[in-house]
Amino acid sequence: MRTDSGQIVRLEDYAPSDYLIPQTHLTFRLGSERTIVIAEMSIERRDGAGPGTPLVLDGDELELLSLEIDGREPARTSFKATPQRLTLLEPPASGQFTIRIETAIAPSTNENLMGLYRSNGVYCTQCEAEGFRRITYFLDRPDILSIYTVRIEALKSQAPVLLANGNPVEQGNLDGDRHYAVWHDPFPKPSYLFALVAGDLARVGDNFVTASGRRVDLGIYVEHGKEKRAAYAMDALKRSMRWDEEVFGREYDLDIFNIVAVSDFNFGAMENKGLNIFNDKYVLADRMTATDTDFANIEAIVAHEYFHNWTGNRITCRDWFQLCLKEGLTVFRDREFSADQRERTVRRIADVKGLKAQQFPEDQGPLAHPVRPRRYREINNFYTATVYQKGAEIVRMLKTIIGPDHFRAGMELYFERHDGQAVTIEDFLQVFADVSGFDLSQFALWYHQAGTPHVEVRYAYDARRRTFTVELEQSVQPTPSEQRKRLMHIPLSFGLVGPDGRDVSYASVDGGLVSGGTMHLKRRRQTFRFTDVAQPPVLSINRGFSAPVTLSGGHGQKDLIFLARHDSDRFGRWQALNDVLMAKLATASRRKRSEEAAAEITQLLGELAADESLAPAYRAQMLTLPSESDVARELGARVDPDAILAAREELVQAIAATNAAAFASLYDAIEPKGRFVPDATGAGNRALRNILLDYLATHEGAPERASAHLEQATNMTDRFAALNVLLHRHGTTDAARDALASYERQFGDDPLAMDKWFMAQATVPGKATVETVRKLMRHPHFAITNPNRVRALVFTFASANQTAFHALNGAGYELLAETVLEVDPRNPQLSAKLATSFRSWRSVDAPRQARARKVLLAIAARKSLSPDLRDIIDRTLA
Repeated sequence: MRTDSGQIVRLEDYAPSDYLIPQTHLTFRLGSERTIVIAEMSIERRDGAGPGTPLVLDGDELELLSLEIDGREPARTSFKATPQRLTLLEPPASGQFTIRIETAIAPSTNENLMGLYRSNGVYCTQCEAEGFRRITYFLDRPDILSIYTVRIEALKSQAPVLLANGNPVEQGNLDGDRHYAVWHDPFPKPSYLFALVAGDLARVGDNFVTASGRRVDLGIYVEHGKEKRAAYAMDALKRSMRWDEEVFGREYDLDIFNIVAVSDFNFGAMENKGLNIFNDKYVLADRMTATDTDFANIEAIVAHEYFHNWTGNRITCRDWFQLCLKEGLTVFRDREFSADQRERTVRRIADVKGLKAQQFPEDQGPLAHPVRPRRYREINNFYTATVYQKGAEIVRMLKTIIGPDHFRAGMELYFERHDGQAVTIEDFLQVFADVSGFDLSQFALWYHQAGTPHVEVRYAYDARRRTFTVELEQSVQPTPSEQRKRLMHIPLSFGLVGPDGRDVSYASVDGGLVSGGTMHLKRRRQTFRFTDVAQPPVLSINRGFSAPVTLSGGHGQKDLIFLARHDSDRFGRWQALNDVLMAKLATASRRKRSEEAAAEITQLLGELAADESLAPAYRAQMLTLPSESDVARELGARVDPDAILAAREELVQAIAATNAAAFASLYDAIEPKGRFVPDATGAGNRALRNILLDYLATHEGAPERASAHLEQATNMTDRFAALNVLLHRHGTTDAARDALASYERQFGDDPLAMDKWFMAQATVPGKATVETVRKLMRHPHFAITNPNRVRALVFTFASANQTAFHALNGAGYELLAETVLEVDPRNPQLSAKLATSFRSWRSVDAPRQARARKVLLAIAARKSLSPDLRDIIDRTLA
């Protein structure tokens, strides 16, 4: 079903297509200005579709050159062709026929980076969600599975590398400078998984031996000269392949697996069968150009795209409403992989912080939608944090509810029952109901209902009866198009923490289901009464963030500080401390003071920093204050970003002043030694040392320490941390200006490193950054046509710099609007992504709201907006 015209597509309108395409043969005669595509397809009419049913194929800006049905040119009156659609009005009555379509496309002028495009001399495709229709006329929907054979012809001097899905079957030379390669994918796949890459690229090769003893050739293709920077991605790939065999029993199924890194790409990466195409920022890394965060992201994203081979490719989505079935499930899988590769609690904290920063605001704003939406205008706008991150949390909750053994059995049954199919959320949940015997009908509401559930918690201890009572009450606030909410099944993992920090025991529980250390909240209000509790405990609840909910009540600051010091659950300790910090910052942002609370907090952070029983990476997380965006989300309404920044800086100063000597001693003690290793241990030490640097730079008030840190840095993690400290703490000094100039001289020819240079300047607080960003958009290294560069500068500014974007004079809003309108004609997906930064406009104070609304209305008044952007703006204003 077409969506690029801005029509509304509804889940309830889904119907199977009238035709199937079992086999597809494609020939590409590549040319930069004009590429010829020949598609030869076997067509079968589906049972239930009557003779004479028209065949309607999707297109997008296509030029039809010729058409044949069963080897003959049809009568001109028997079909209709436009650049957007090809309709066979009178298909053969037999219901089985072949069709040959020849089209012409222009890769070099395809600036929206969908379909087949050519950038930096490389031909590349991106077909998810509806890009294949920009290559040839097709039934471009995920429930049409076809076996593809692809022949690629190109100039050998221009494109010595010719890649497509599947296994290579033939290659050779043609007349002149041309050559060809043929690829065959034996596994049926939807058109969105089609991929082709052709260009002059270097190959980094390796191999992997599967659990059954098959040898798989591995290749990562990069620009010449960047081969060494693909080593970590290759290592991550091999670890991913082994992990999927061991944890999920999934073995790779082709003879070859290729990854290609390209610089112009709208997504992070794409899981095309056997030929993953990556934004090069998620492949290329070495110690001089990539931070520890970059290495961790490469590890996670390489794993994510590889894991899609089974959860997304072998089993795919029936329709785009089921997008979370592949994305949420695969995010869960890549997060489990990352947790096993690194420190599990630290990884979980990072995931939860990302969820709260990205998905919670989405769930609570004008762009809220269920994990499985019921309608959409433009599917590209539903590749959201809700689908990915909340979708992953639902899978995690499912595992918590039915237990790890039933979960593993359910996944095995899912792979066995649905291999080679396009399926739905109901199909997915049914396998777990079948293996576990659980009724998952109420749990399924997590897929169907938008909004972040809230749980009110109250608890009390009765010393005479030796009982501990927990009262829970759930609610979900109204969201757009959904005012009345149904009751959810919320699994809340917990512990009853005694005075010594250990969980106290109990004999039994009355009032509700408790299993495996988890309370199951299924009614509006529910009381759990624990019997024979020997001493008064403090409730540690939602351990490991077992449910993506907000909590209130129950804990005062005394209990939270106790948990932050003593909870045996490390995630619970972090969550308690984060709640203490959030309450302090929210209070201060409302211009209320609490000196006593601040003193206790600063002392607590000093204790945690010095606690060598805790991993350095964990201590770094504990020392990281909630961001300005986090505090704004907590406040919810009438937000003053300037007041939040002032409150946060005041607390940073207090922590730094109280602990200056201890922080300096610890900073010196973890001075880096030996070679750089991007593992959990090395990354943890660097993270702790760099956050200590920020506190010390704040307290010392001079740039010398940060400048020395920068001068001594032997890796990008330390260099980038020092650069940010200089810009944020000493931005008007010669030291900061010299650091920026030195960085540009050293990395000016490295696009990924320069993205960081732009990002660092975009995040400096204050309204002056608006003008800084404008100047940087005129910088020789900035290109409005490069999605990475636009995201690094403009999206970072709008999404991560509260005081600058929400400048009281509206200049930040105007800057984003101008950029959105400039980008939209050439890259609608990017413009729509940029525009999502306006989603929080109703939460700021009245003067800012008025200016944001004026800018949004000005955008909405433009008649030439793409459907992608129109959809975001209309929903943001609704």
